[in-house]
Amino acid sequence: MKKNSDLGLLLTRTIISAPMLCYGISKLINGIDFIKAMMVEEGLPSFFAYGVYIGEVFAPLLMIIGFRTRISSLIFAINCLTIILLSQIQNILSLNEYGGWALELIAIYFVISISLFFTGGGRFAVSTTSKWD
Repeated sequence: MKKNSDLGLLLTRTIISAPMLCYGISKLINGIDFIKAMMVEEGLPSFFAYGVYIGEVFAPLLMIIGFRTRISSLIFAINCLTIILLSQIQNILSLNEYGGWALELIAIYFVISISLFFTGGGRFAVSTTSKWD
């Protein structure tokens, strides 16, 4: 039974991280000027925008390979929360054009990353022995 749980954690880590990594790669290619502008608009220093690379590139890569999954998934979750607070807060009680919750995708990313923070990466991960796995 444990073997199936470990496989489930591997699939979860990979499936939740890969799409976010695509967003991060897009930002590496196209830049983050729009994020810098959002930061300034909210009264934050524009250099905070570079954190997007940590949350959307570095953390997902670590989660996929299972290196320090708990820490990387916490960083991932903080990134998701930042996205909600900076660009989606107006949609928190809104439905999309199909009747679903407007924040459902980013909320799914957030909740699954929090779940991985509690479970760790499982046996099929690069780091499995640390208490911070």
